[in-house]
Amino acid sequence: MNALYPLKFKPIFKDKIWGGQKIKTELNLDFGNLPNCGEAWLMSGYEDEQTVVANGFLAGNELNEVVEIYMGELVGDKNFDRFGNEFPLLIKFIDSNDWLSIQVHPDDELAKKRNIGSGKSEMWYILGADKNAELISGFNKKTHKEEYLQNLENKTLKGMLNFEKVQKGDVYDIPAGRVHALGPGCLLTEIQQTSDATYRIYDWDRIDTAGMTRELHIDKALDAIDFEFYENYKTNYKTKVNETSSVIESPHFTTRILSLNETVIKNFSALDSFVIYIATEGNVEMKWEDGNINLKKGESLLIPASFDNLVIEPKTISTLLEVFI
Repeated sequence: MNALYPLKFKPIFKDKIWGGQKIKTELNLDFGNLPNCGEAWLMSGYEDEQTVVANGFLAGNELNEVVEIYMGELVGDKNFDRFGNEFPLLIKFIDSNDWLSIQVHPDDELAKKRNIGSGKSEMWYILGADKNAELISGFNKKTHKEEYLQNLENKTLKGMLNFEKVQKGDVYDIPAGRVHALGPGCLLTEIQQTSDATYRIYDWDRIDTAGMTRELHIDKALDAIDFEFYENYKTNYKTKVNETSSVIESPHFTTRILSLNETVIKNFSALDSFVIYIATEGNVEMKWEDGNINLKKGESLLIPASFDNLVIEPKTISTLLEVFI
């Protein structure tokens, strides 16, 4: 069997009623003839929407096919034991040119109970934000089911939700159960569990091009919602140039950030996991024992778990997100 190497994938582009043009204009990804692009799926092992390898001898293979062939060598033994042939993370860019629906995701326990695969915890890293761009994360006070339903019925739900002004570099952890929505003017990376389990609770009374409203899932959402109030919905983190800084540590994924102006050497020998790099700024060259590949803003790369060492050489001042389990 041929030796594994760092993998690039062809993105899957999604036309969305709320999408815009920034995935093309800001991230240089060509989404072809779509009128608007709301999402670019950079790395996906989700059912029949899998990304396909773009480089090397595995080009043309779907992500889960590669997992099936290489197993723990690609994803790490503990991850293969836990997730089998399904790649466990879904990596996206999102461009919200309008409000997305207010929604919530079930956790693993509820998803299993309802036989809909895994739950969906996610995080957002803001790549860019228009002036006064906002998002919704959680409630602005502790509430309960009855009060929530009353506000929903009276169309006053907005008054109990926590609105956040956003800017480039902000991070929001969105664990399963947290009511959330993106507002217009947000460009971001989303890192999530491989799941499409979403309950839409309000869609701003929007109608689509066919004059239809989108389906809501009021009842299904009730058991998923976390009605608690949290003091801080934004994730605080500190970065140090040329060092890997922790941003999110969760059972579902770990995300770190790496700001570079000089070469660094990464050692993964103790990790037992794949590593994903997402370039959010600049341009780097990744080098290993018998190869190299360029990674620029708007691109992502999957480093197999079998890799021990990687040299990252920035060609300009660069920022990478580093993700693993």
